[in-house]
Amino acid sequence: MAVSSSLAKPPTDLKTVADEEIKEWHFHIYFHQGNTEEHEAAVRLRDAVLRLRRDGAFVAVPLFRVNTAPIGPHPVGSYEIWAPSETFSSVFSYLCLHRGNLSILVHPLTREERKDHEIRNAWIGPSYPLDLSTLSVKSKDIPLQYPSLKLGYSAAPQLSLEMRLKLGANVESILASDKEAAKAPPRA
Repeated sequence: MAVSSSLAKPPTDLKTVADEEIKEWHFHIYFHQGNTEEHEAAVRLRDAVLRLRRDGAFVAVPLFRVNTAPIGPHPVGSYEIWAPSETFSSVFSYLCLHRGNLSILVHPLTREERKDHEIRNAWIGPSYPLDLSTLSVKSKDIPLQYPSLKLGYSAAPQLSLEMRLKLGANVESILASDKEAAKAPPRA
């Protein structure tokens, strides 16, 4: 009996996990194109993100255009915000707290664009059905954006494997006496 990929054993080898780490993300802010109130709310959110980027709250790059009609896989009006992994949690937190009634598709940028939109995605707010037929299955290139920023896939590695091992050992040592924290299994 074949094991479905959704039930496959997740990797635990440090090098594999570090090598496949996602470095760049997209947030797609959705609004019903015929709804002026939603469109204006979406643009206000975009402008707020731009001001906060300017002021150093996070790095997030909204695409210059706001799509007032469906485009690509996106079934309603939308725009895209790119975020590198270095500030992903700050952008995610801000959008969670200040999206109002807007829905936001969050997906990684990898070589597998269709999987990124279909099974590696998350939604902040209600989800929308996507037209996945417009997306490539696999690309030969890493989809890096804004390489001049030296973030995301363009950044120098932040932690070596040795540094990650030391960090993990330190965290385990600190949590060893914490009754609420699950303990890592022994190394094989």
